[in-house]
Amino acid sequence: MQFADIAVICAYFIALPVLAITLSRRKKSPGDFLSAAHDLPWWAICLSLVATETSTLTFISIPGVSYGSGMVFLGLAAGYFIGRLIVTIWFLPLYTQGRMTSAYQYLGHRFGSGLQRAASAAFLITRLLAEGVRLSAGLIPIMWMLNHDGITMNRIWVLGLIMVFTMTYTMLGGLRAVVWSDTIQLCIYFFGAVICVILLNNEISPEGWSTAWRSGHLAPFHHINMDNMLSDPFTLLAALVGGAILSVASHGTDQLMVQRLLAARSLRDARFALMGSAFVIAFLFGALSLIGVQLWIRNGGTSLMSLGLHSPDDLFPTFIVSGLPAGLGGLLLAGVLSATMGSLSSTLNAMASAILTDFGPLPGQVLQQCQTRLKLGQGPLFAPRVLTLLCSSALVIAALWFTGSQQSAVILGLTIAGWSYGPTLGAFLFGMLYPSARLKDALTGFSISLTGMAVMMGALQYYNWHVAFPWLVPLGIILMFIPGSISMVLTEGIFRPSSYAPDASKD
Repeated sequence: MQFADIAVICAYFIALPVLAITLSRRKKSPGDFLSAAHDLPWWAICLSLVATETSTLTFISIPGVSYGSGMVFLGLAAGYFIGRLIVTIWFLPLYTQGRMTSAYQYLGHRFGSGLQRAASAAFLITRLLAEGVRLSAGLIPIMWMLNHDGITMNRIWVLGLIMVFTMTYTMLGGLRAVVWSDTIQLCIYFFGAVICVILLNNEISPEGWSTAWRSGHLAPFHHINMDNMLSDPFTLLAALVGGAILSVASHGTDQLMVQRLLAARSLRDARFALMGSAFVIAFLFGALSLIGVQLWIRNGGTSLMSLGLHSPDDLFPTFIVSGLPAGLGGLLLAGVLSATMGSLSSTLNAMASAILTDFGPLPGQVLQQCQTRLKLGQGPLFAPRVLTLLCSSALVIAALWFTGSQQSAVILGLTIAGWSYGPTLGAFLFGMLYPSARLKDALTGFSISLTGMAVMMGALQYYNWHVAFPWLVPLGIILMFIPGSISMVLTEGIFRPSSYAPDASKD
């Protein structure tokens, strides 16, 4: 490893904790720790949304996917734009009017605490597994770097170092430090991606671009036919319709994203942040996809297997450690660490927020009793910080569980998220559309949908059938609505769609 690379990485690791310590001085209460006092600028929230959404899955996996499939993630960004627009119009007013700190508080207000806790528990399980995939993927380029320089280091030690640095500024600064750190981290790896595009473009002739055009590598969608209608996530229909529904679920009902929007100063700022993130994510998807296409052109269309790569996720890390000049490789590795740590810190804070907000006072009371018995002082941030520490340990275990997977990390992570996204979005829509629905109706549909999705995904894996991740969310919604509607008919004999009424009756 070059001295310049080491200097860049060390500077990165020093700067972020210093930033967190500075910002943490403003923390006054657990509410501020989890919501940043609803006082963050929209453009910082916008960049934080993208940094949280993308992470290492995007930075590492998309060039590998585009190497074989072209600019298809750019097409998926179009569906994401449509989904964000729906969230901006219909979902954000539900959250900002009540100054909530959890997305699932809406379900609590609408149906009762039972569904709120069930949805939050599904979120915690999903985030634990999906973030385990992200964290595991973040190890790929780091281990490549160490092996390339003849340095032998245990994977667990590398995981521990990443977690310690991330946990430090997350525990000290809360959501405010997480958002500002995300902003810096996104700028680092976006800048690194643009530099790679420029460097690779100098190695490609006009004839190479013509070859890529004729091969379809510059097309944003795959052609649809009967064979790939449900299995390919990058057809026009899957990207626009399935991608839009996926974006509604992730940015409208997932605490990981909604928590940032709840920190905005107003509904107007939250809308600016969300729609601005649609354009930023499109630019990032485009840059990373272009890297994959450029590497395909440079390698003359050689398959990944012929290049000696075991997974699409190996492509970009290999280029980083062997194809970049001194200093720039360190910048890209810092970018990978930024992607990993940005998503990780967001997850830690969101999980702690969900536990303290959605499961009543019991978790906080138990931790406060431990604090008193152990004589650890009376600081108000003890509970969220301890929960952050516990979530960190669980995420390390999850990351080790997914180590060695041969599937593209970005596809695997989105597939895992599809398990709970559909049932959760279905519960939100059920409450909005049917004001006469009660807790047992919604909870019946939600429970059956989660179980049905788990069984279906297990069967798909067992029989080696493929359903593209954008279609998992609509399937979950359908599985939620059918039993919930049947429950309404059996208990009331009434099934009358209507507009959402805030004062709808609860069970």
